[in-house]
Amino acid sequence: MSNPEIVDSSFTAIVNAPIEKVDLPAWAFGLPDAEYQGCSPAHVAAGFTTAPDGKRMSINVEIIGGSLMVQHYVEKVGERDHLVLESVSDVFTPSGRTTINVLWELRVRKIDAESCEFTNHVRSTATDALIELLDRQGIPFDVFRSQRQPMSIAHNQGETPLFAASIARAALR
Repeated sequence: MSNPEIVDSSFTAIVNAPIEKVDLPAWAFGLPDAEYQGCSPAHVAAGFTTAPDGKRMSINVEIIGGSLMVQHYVEKVGERDHLVLESVSDVFTPSGRTTINVLWELRVRKIDAESCEFTNHVRSTATDALIELLDRQGIPFDVFRSQRQPMSIAHNQGETPLFAASIARAALR
């Protein structure tokens, strides 16, 4: 099994700011900790640093479905209206620590002079470490995926409008 998909979810919300003022990388790599926490009750902390290759990295800590996740999002695409971040995220489960691959893609597209549509797309896939952890516990991947999907999708759905509002606040500052 080579990187099987766990979740692929995408939600949209309105950013009440002109697209010309929106800068997704500036927002993501300058997001204050309290602002990140305000975008979901599951958000614990956020910060930013650089990856070993010098690329920008956003560190996000959240709890999804009872598991603490530390995400190390490295910038893959960094345009004002399109940001793609990739992470090999640490996941702390009751059965031990493992990892999950997460691809986080953010986009905005102009609606009119005063607003744009924000798309928050999250896709996660299994790492070999996750498959090994599940195998040691005798948990079929499909069972894990069916339990993880509703929690991850609900999390993405809940944070999307709050991220859109945060992006608007940053754009209008």
